Amino acid sequence: MTTMVRGRNVMVAAKVVALAAAPIAVSAATSAATQSAAPLKAAPAPAPLNPAQPESRAARALQPSAPASKRLPGTKCRAFPASNAWHADVSALPVHPRSAQWLASTEAASTDLHPDFGPSFGAQSVPYGIPITVVKSKKKPKQRVRFGYADESDNVRYPLNRKTKIEGGRNASGDRHAIVVHAKTCTLYETWNTRLTGSGWTAGSGAVWSLRSNKLRPAGWTSADAAGLPILPGLLRWDEVTSGKVDHAIRFTIGSSHNSYLWPARHRAGPTNDPGVPPMGARFRLKSSFDISGYSAHARVILRAMQRHGMVVADNGSDWYFQGTADTRWPNSLISELKRIPASGFEAVDVAPLQISPNSGKARR
Repeated sequence: MTTMVRGRNVMVAAKVVALAAAPIAVSAATSAATQSAAPLKAAPAPAPLNPAQPESRAARALQPSAPASKRLPGTKCRAFPASNAWHADVSALPVHPRSAQWLASTEAASTDLHPDFGPSFGAQSVPYGIPITVVKSKKKPKQRVRFGYADESDNVRYPLNRKTKIEGGRNASGDRHAIVVHAKTCTLYETWNTRLTGSGWTAGSGAVWSLRSNKLRPAGWTSADAAGLPILPGLLRWDEVTSGKVDHAIRFTIGSSHNSYLWPARHRAGPTNDPGVPPMGARFRLKSSFDISGYSAHARVILRAMQRHGMVVADNGSDWYFQGTADTRWPNSLISELKRIPASGFEAVDVAPLQISPNSGKARR
């Protein structure tokens, strides 16, 4: 389980503000280039097809296709549009000029990745990881939730009940995340420090998204995660690993973060202004030179995702802990393999060329 150091608790006294000119949101060495970065060149459009001629297999391959990612189990919903930054290909992006410093600050040279999910071996009643609850009925009443960070939470009714899965189980300590997907409306509800008390539901904070939209939270707002990002799209799921493709970045934590954030994150949670420390939203990718051939087929699926989509700093916690769903099917052999991945095999990337609008999670292709 993650040894969490909640970013929100680090800066209770300071109200969060948008950091359009945060000290390292765009480094001094690259600010001029990245703030006005030219759009990436789009691939040439295919020649129009003659409707009178049968469409060839090659021609069909050139046509736009539906997102390849699997739907969330038990729903027809996908974890945000295919154009969302979570699904962006970062394999060709430039290395961030602070990459070496950021790696050093997280002790990457001497640290291996730690999968923060998997079998519990009796340490708790549920498997490690963050569970997802799917609700389908519109008739079941939603609940009012009292939030500790009410001014940065979505104060609507949440579909919580006694069957809602809580991270770590009902009696857990830690972050106690609850993630609920409404299958009919493709609405995502996320809460942190979620508890059912004698007087009703309480949580540290709560956020709601449409899984069909690229809309971000208001600038400076937290979510159920310190970075102000949704948790769900950054979780590894067993169903997608077995399908042979993970098409999104993966959420992970670091011990200390800079007091700023990078798009598409919306919230800062770090105690330091040292530019050698990564901010919330910083993105790291596994180097293309990293040899994945010695890993199992399932591990290679995850490693390819780390090379193509990378990992996103989403919260303060233990260095290089990355998250997946609470699922009894995670093989212990796979978890053991993932613990062999060296953090030194990663590099930070500059995501500025992907940004279309600071207030949208839609990424440039």
